[in-house]
Amino acid sequence: MSRRCELTGKAPMTGNNVSHANNKTRRRFLPNLNEVTLASETLGRAESFRISAAALRTVDHRGGLDGFLAKAADADLSPKALRMKREIAKAQSAG
Repeated sequence: MSRRCELTGKAPMTGNNVSHANNKTRRRFLPNLNEVTLASETLGRAESFRISAAALRTVDHRGGLDGFLAKAADADLSPKALRMKREIAKAQSAG
């Protein structure tokens, strides 16, 4: 399982541990990923995602999963999220 947010594409970054003596060793900054279940109001079903805490706050701010996916860039989304975005757009245009 990759350490990548399924909604924002946030992934590990690299940097340095810097000691008091200014010694530098390489380290990784991992995203704060959580397994959450988000419900789509348009589709009437819930889906499980592994997303960052920042993405979860953004989903709440934009009014739920449907609002977030409508504004999200396709390049950032996982295949599962992209498929759900297309299903939501299709359901909204039909109904």
